[in-house]
Amino acid sequence: MLADELDYVVGVDTHRDRHTLAVVARPTGAVVAQIAVQASARGYASALRFADTHAGGARLWAVEGAGHYGAGLTRFLAAHGERVLEVGRQPRGERRLRGKDDALDAIRAARAGLAADALTLPRAGERQEALRVLLLTRRSAVDVRRVALVQLRSVIVTAPEQLRDELRRLPLTQLLRRCSRFRHSESRPADQRAIVLTLRSLARRIEAATAEADGLEREIVKHVRALVPDLLDEPGVGPIVAAQLIVSWSHRDRVRSEAAFARLAGVAPLPASSGQTIRHRLSRGGDRQLNRALHTVILHRRQHDPATRDYIARRVAEGKSARDASRILKRYLARHLYRVMENATPAMT
Repeated sequence: MLADELDYVVGVDTHRDRHTLAVVARPTGAVVAQIAVQASARGYASALRFADTHAGGARLWAVEGAGHYGAGLTRFLAAHGERVLEVGRQPRGERRLRGKDDALDAIRAARAGLAADALTLPRAGERQEALRVLLLTRRSAVDVRRVALVQLRSVIVTAPEQLRDELRRLPLTQLLRRCSRFRHSESRPADQRAIVLTLRSLARRIEAATAEADGLEREIVKHVRALVPDLLDEPGVGPIVAAQLIVSWSHRDRVRSEAAFARLAGVAPLPASSGQTIRHRLSRGGDRQLNRALHTVILHRRQHDPATRDYIARRVAEGKSARDASRILKRYLARHLYRVMENATPAMT
């Protein structure tokens, strides 16, 4: 356990404007001191001075939200040679039972760090952070495009007969081009004017969101090729899936083993046996975006990879369901891709 190497753990509950710190001593878990600091460079320096005063021995920082509100503090501490542990938020059910405030959350973070078996390093690396924000922005652009497409199709259904018949026969590219070029005309009836204006607005929104998503994807490809280019050679792994894998994994030795990576991805098998039924199921926790990326790869391979189809058929013939076969494939895929990233050269920066 990490506690065997430590004298103190500094727990941090992070928020947008300020962070609350609590120093907990080993082995009792007693609270030594607490303080709140501003979420700014001056506040980070105050936090470090506070730790020097009250946690002068071997210490560890246990930071909630190290990749969000605590990102600035985490970078500051890493630059000053401090050991930082990323801890999860307290489950909502436990908050209902035991109460919640910032001071309590800081103490719980510290005690979670004291009880940890191994160090879970926060995400790091300039390109990894670039990929994270690019993925976030592209995802919102794709969502805008998807919603606008649904709305466009819905408006066409209720359009006047002549316009509806014209537009329903067009492929998507031509449909968007046609709708985006509609002209506003006062000679049309009011309802037709509104429909034409709506179709033009939605078509232009879709085109803009598509162009934005494509531009972001081109930028994502550059970072993926600079970090782990071998990922793009894997069947079913495109730029977006590869970027999500890198963002979740972050850098070499952050995730201590392929089993831990599978658990992070929510593909580690969990016992789900009862009576004479012996089976396992996938975890419903972990990083759901990472889980989705692995699922995307499995879907592609089930359609296009003969070896994957043969494997699933063999497992089904042995009595397993197609879902169980996919679960096993996800676990194998997590192991394989983890090794690809761990063995990537040059080392992550």
